[in-house]
Amino acid sequence: MVDLRMRVRYFAAARAAAGTTGEELTVPAGSTVHDVLDTLAARHGEELTRVLKACSFLLDGMAVRDRAAMLTEGAELDVLPPFAGG
Repeated sequence: MVDLRMRVRYFAAARAAAGTTGEELTVPAGSTVHDVLDTLAARHGEELTRVLKACSFLLDGMAVRDRAAMLTEGAELDVLPPFAGG
């Protein structure tokens, strides 16, 4: 199987926990959003793992309702923590 390249963008508390605004990943073909979240948690540690539990996600601009959603080449995953304010 061929690997896929994708981009992850972090916002607000997720950006602080990851220590970056975004990163490029190469994942195995057939990977899901859930697989990427596991990779990110392992890569960035406990603080991001905690933040990810409260986050919502956009995959190529569409809300992720099912973390078993498959990734495609060039996919972009936005990590969105809960936002406060009115």
